[in-house]
Amino acid sequence: ALAGIDFPGTDPELTGYMALAEIEDPSVLAEGWGWTPQGAYRYGPQPGRVVAVEFVAPPADRSTPVTLEELQGSLRRVSGTDITLTALRGEASRWSDNARQAAAYRSGRVLLAGDSAHVHSPFGGQGLNLGFGDAMNLGWKLGAVVAGWAPEGLLDTYDAERRPLGAWVLDWTRAQIGVLRGDPKSAALREVLIDLLNTPDGATHAVKKISGVTQRVDLPGTHPLTGRYVPDLWLSDGTRLVDHGHHGGFLLLDRTPNSTFTHLAAPWGTRVHAIPDDSPSTPLAVLVRPDGVVAWATDTTDPSGLEAALHQWAGSPS
Repeated sequence: ALAGIDFPGTDPELTGYMALAEIEDPSVLAEGWGWTPQGAYRYGPQPGRVVAVEFVAPPADRSTPVTLEELQGSLRRVSGTDITLTALRGEASRWSDNARQAAAYRSGRVLLAGDSAHVHSPFGGQGLNLGFGDAMNLGWKLGAVVAGWAPEGLLDTYDAERRPLGAWVLDWTRAQIGVLRGDPKSAALREVLIDLLNTPDGATHAVKKISGVTQRVDLPGTHPLTGRYVPDLWLSDGTRLVDHGHHGGFLLLDRTPNSTFTHLAAPWGTRVHAIPDDSPSTPLAVLVRPDGVVAWATDTTDPSGLEAALHQWAGSPS
């Protein structure tokens, strides 16, 4: 707000609680998720873990600690039971489905990442990966600009690459709220989704989407790997490509017989770590950015696009 960056989105319509509690008679709660007209609740999987969700606006002061009475009242209303909590094990949390995204991730010398760039409900557990993705994308670019081997304009690609992914996660969490309500239409929609998720293709698709492994950045190039996070590529010596990335620079996997691509990248010096590999697998060559995104890939010995990718992301030759 102090930077003058708007934070548009959708207002919260629920209040959720999560805690580990001592329960007088846990048998009154069914294990797993349960829905009622008042909301939803979950008991388990470990003993004492409870979640309560009511479709009511969050309290005005969300910073106040959650009391035993507040959690018990919510759990009673949504479960329709006289459940009694005798103690909290640790601090209970309160949250909502407030979903907002910064209108820009950069304003001059101010750059936003994580919760300052986007907020949403915790359903699906995607917030942690989304924030880490922001940090990885921004971190190496900041380092490159500060070190002087990349122009300041490189920082503008952070907003262009990460905001679309953040917008997708916000919409996914909004959809999850849509099937969480206790009304008959949401209940019918849940049954349809359950049918889909009980199929191998449906479950695989959902897991890939939530985990982010199918995320793709819009980068030049036609290879299927370009713009995606580098997959788990195994090398002929038994190592994985990612095992060679701990120095934090660029990786160039080169499977050509004469190390054709390694020679092309030589002018960039230690900024690009070339890894020869005699495995007959494809892709034949891959250039990976420090954040794990594939900047260029090929299945042939045609070097077209490699030098352009190196200039775009690794700066001028050293």
